[in-house]
Amino acid sequence: VRLGVDQCIQKFLDVARQTECFFLQKRLQLSVQKPEQVIKEDVSELRNELQRKEALIQKHLGKLRHWQQVLEDISVQHKKPAEMPQGPLAFLEQASANIPAPMKPT
Repeated sequence: VRLGVDQCIQKFLDVARQTECFFLQKRLQLSVQKPEQVIKEDVSELRNELQRKEALIQKHLGKLRHWQQVLEDISVQHKKPAEMPQGPLAFLEQASANIPAPMKPT
């Protein structure tokens, strides 16, 4: 049974290679006969990739705006109870509150 399965898998792989070779040959013929068609396909693929990346950038910008708002809300809440801190370290406390946290690499 195992030998039969191995033979079937090998036949399938051989036919897959032949099919791939056929399409690669047709692609080569097309690129020689109609080079503008290949360029159009490449341009189309690049446009699709740009659209996908633009959507991804917009998604990340939306998340960034959300978290900036969250951080702003938190900083406003922390400033309300002690609007003007008193004491010898008041200036340092106020200055350090305005320093943004480092961004983590993703």
